Amino acid sequence: MAVTLTLVLGMTFVLTVGPNGADTAQAAETSSGSAPAMFCADVAQLDLGALTGAPTEITSAKVMAASDNTLGSWEACDVQGVIAPQTQFELRLPMTGWQRNYLQVSCGGNCGVVSLNSAPASAGCTPLTSGAFAVATDNQGHYASSTVSGVFATDPTLKAEFGYQSEHQLAVAAKDITKRFYGQSATHSYYDGCSQGGHEALTEAQRYPTDFDGIVAGAPVNNWTAMTYVHAWNAQVVFSDNGKATLTTADLTPLHAAVLKGCGATDGLITDPLSCTWDPGSIKCASGQTSTASDFCLTAAQVETVRKLYSGPRDENGTLLYPGWQLRGSEANWSGVIVPTTADGTTSTQTSATERARYMLHPTADPTATYKDFKFTAAEFKQILGANEGTMDATDPDLSAFKAAGGKLILWHGLADQNVSSVGTMAYYQAVEKAMGGTVKTESFARLFLLAGVAHCGGGQGPSSFDALSAVADWVTGDKAPSSLLTSQVDNSGKVTATRPVYPYPYVAVDTTSGSADQAGTYTPRLSAAEQNLKVNYLGSFRSGYETVSGWVNGQWVTRPGKN
Repeated sequence: MAVTLTLVLGMTFVLTVGPNGADTAQAAETSSGSAPAMFCADVAQLDLGALTGAPTEITSAKVMAASDNTLGSWEACDVQGVIAPQTQFELRLPMTGWQRNYLQVSCGGNCGVVSLNSAPASAGCTPLTSGAFAVATDNQGHYASSTVSGVFATDPTLKAEFGYQSEHQLAVAAKDITKRFYGQSATHSYYDGCSQGGHEALTEAQRYPTDFDGIVAGAPVNNWTAMTYVHAWNAQVVFSDNGKATLTTADLTPLHAAVLKGCGATDGLITDPLSCTWDPGSIKCASGQTSTASDFCLTAAQVETVRKLYSGPRDENGTLLYPGWQLRGSEANWSGVIVPTTADGTTSTQTSATERARYMLHPTADPTATYKDFKFTAAEFKQILGANEGTMDATDPDLSAFKAAGGKLILWHGLADQNVSSVGTMAYYQAVEKAMGGTVKTESFARLFLLAGVAHCGGGQGPSSFDALSAVADWVTGDKAPSSLLTSQVDNSGKVTATRPVYPYPYVAVDTTSGSADQAGTYTPRLSAAEQNLKVNYLGSFRSGYETVSGWVNGQWVTRPGKN
């Protein structure tokens, strides 16, 4: 039953009651946004099994109360379903206030779960919290009990879904459902992801350049295959004392303090870590000296460990196997990731490298393999890269199709990232500049922002709360390129305790006013010669043409060169 009421201000409302009384009042097209054209419950009856490229089954569609919505205070039609073969997804469609925007957010790690709790780099984005976006996410093509498991990759179909295909399929399915629900298509589409989500974001820009108008890619693991060597290297380097760790979390605070002092940091943050060459040998214990809290020093083995972490994974000729390394200033964030709590403890780099050795990348595909089985040789690296990069990586620097479609890209990365070195993102951005005809042409559609003291996808010692989603939306809709991003430090009560601007690479924020280090107005941009002149020589390369597409043909798994 529907009753139409015309009230003041020219706003028209359609009061609707579903078969079970489940749906609330729904507004027609109004000044505050577009309203649904169908009942939420009826979305579950849509037949999308023949949807081209993304055959979909909707498993449920229910009204979600605003109080239950983790994305903001807006009532939603919460749609859940599966895209063949096993991409589980969730789509939240605003019941009122939709502004014809679609947002797709990522998952992290090896994914395998659906978690639509928040969107990265969107702090204070009012359109998101008020229901201007329809928002979707997925499990990136496979089910797992945790985001650590890599066993799915033994199935070539699921490996391809994870590597490059699932996000495109979700975009196809979610946009189709959105169009049916509102009776009209989204005007603009956005992608927001960090870590593995940053990888997914860049995969979209490279392989499916018309899926999204604006993309935010944070701390991207886009050099996915080579990143395995970082995890294996860090684990082997740290656990080099007959399987025990040479460093524990108790060493990190004094080590970080020594690094800050050695790099000349005056406010607790290293603004330009590439320019710092501090050597851990400067705090090596003297003969007979024992490290204490008041007189901290590193043993010879610890000095070697820290130096190797700073150097990055290298082959027998000293050539990098990943275009990056642990930056000075990231030490305080190594706990649990690179360094265990106790010498007999474990770290996530151990687990990650082991999963990849057993199921995802290593040519032996031995379920008993561990991170210790990786050999840092040019021969093994080329073998693993050749077997996996076409499916798993997103390192193509040619974004000309994305640019031609009007796409805008914001890359961001914390300079104190303990999981993924920001040097790798700088190296990729440099490759994009080269492929796209230089800095000016690249900045017209893509910019990189590096956050001092910020850990992996947030946290750390520097201000890490910011809104890149609004920035990219303004760029898409108003052609307003972001000249800076404002980052904030927020305490547990939600109070802002510090603010700091972040400028596009290769500029850093410096104190030129002698004002408070906690106030954004204290800072102005300065060109970083270290970032501008960065040259990374690694065994891989940033190039086009490495990508492959795969599928079953007459019962055979066929892989061929080329983009979709």
